[in-house]
Amino acid sequence: MAERVSVALCTHNGVDHLDEQLRSVLAQSRMIDEIVLSDDASSDGTRELLESFRVSAPAGVDVVILKNDRPLGVTANFEAAIRATTGDVILLCDQDDRWASDKVESLLGLLAAPGALLAHSDARIIDGSGSPTGDTLFGALGVSAGELRAEERGDGARVLLRRNIVTGATAALRRELAEAAMPFPGSWVHDEWLAMLAAIGDGLRVSRRTLTDYRIHGGNQIGASRLTAGTAMGRLTASRAARNARLLARAEDLFLRVSADGSADRQLVAVLEAKVVHERIRSGYPAARPLRIVPVVRQALTGAYTRYGGGLRDVLRDLVQPA
Repeated sequence: MAERVSVALCTHNGVDHLDEQLRSVLAQSRMIDEIVLSDDASSDGTRELLESFRVSAPAGVDVVILKNDRPLGVTANFEAAIRATTGDVILLCDQDDRWASDKVESLLGLLAAPGALLAHSDARIIDGSGSPTGDTLFGALGVSAGELRAEERGDGARVLLRRNIVTGATAALRRELAEAAMPFPGSWVHDEWLAMLAAIGDGLRVSRRTLTDYRIHGGNQIGASRLTAGTAMGRLTASRAARNARLLARAEDLFLRVSADGSADRQLVAVLEAKVVHERIRSGYPAARPLRIVPVVRQALTGAYTRYGGGLRDVLRDLVQPA
């Protein structure tokens, strides 16, 4: 029996590019069965466009529209959309991208592998007018060949413990992962949380193909952008308190969720606990930069920055960022 495929598409004032995205979703070589459209308090005509889409949707495609009169924010809106789906496989969808015609078919192929829970891919970056910029999503994120090889050999958790390289707009996941992952903790973005849990379960799969046109424009709520000298300097001069508190909260939430599972691998639980300890130490560094030098170097010598963070980049951040 064929698997039922759902799309969870979240909107917020997305009328400019939404119609193009919806047409690309319907133009798939493997037709979807359901699309859940969750609108987060739009005021620009998005809701009227969604209603028009529901009326004109082809037979065989179930269309569900959710309307949030008060904005939930990106992560909570996606959680609501995912909860409303009924498919065996759920594709996450942004309002302003375009899909390659074989995206659904390709991601379903990856999820057919034994144990697969979440599949994601590279994307071609386009500008506000839809023209390719010449960059890719993996390129903008600085994803290395080593990180991709680690994912491909089933070692994605090691990669994601250091940083996220999975973008929800490129992802498809199995219902059992969605159900196990909810409720999403407030410290995590939805796609990062789903990817991490999939990786911990040895269920993360990746395609190097660009299956999505990922639009970068002035109205993105969240998204990827290439690190430049200017943004790097901005990170070094930004206050460290909020970021380090967020990293600690994420580590604690992940440890608590996984350790609560009595069947979780003990070695994995120990690794997650060690990451909590590392982030707790980082959050506790003194405000005065000279007083941070010894504890930062001590953490660096243990290898914790390499195992659980950005390596030398995070060492530099912790040495020079203002409190």
